[in-house]
Amino acid sequence: MIIIKRKVELHRTTHGQRRISIHAADVPAPVEPGRVPRVSRLMALAIRFDRQLRTGEVSDVVELARLGHITQPPVTKILNLSLLAPDIQESLLFLPRVTAGKAPMHEKLLRPVSAETDWAKQ
Repeated sequence: MIIIKRKVELHRTTHGQRRISIHAADVPAPVEPGRVPRVSRLMALAIRFDRQLRTGEVSDVVELARLGHITQPPVTKILNLSLLAPDIQESLLFLPRVTAGKAPMHEKLLRPVSAETDWAKQ
């Protein structure tokens, strides 16, 4: 047996007619295969954390760690990604999806780069 699930919208016509029309609902766009690389997700998280700190939504790194149910050092490592040059951040955000195996880049490789304060040298 095959079961097909699809959202439909039912519309009754006006003026006393007993006809029902069925229209297919909007179907979301298909998702690309694979998964978003971990370093891309961490970069997005770093941008969000940085914005929360700048706007005063959270007071400090300790509060971010408490809200995330993690310790302070991982939050600091994530926030250090926001010290990267904007071009590098953009490249990290838009890495291709990983379909098999490991991601091509790891956050550990970026630590020495983010420690460099001159964006031209990065």
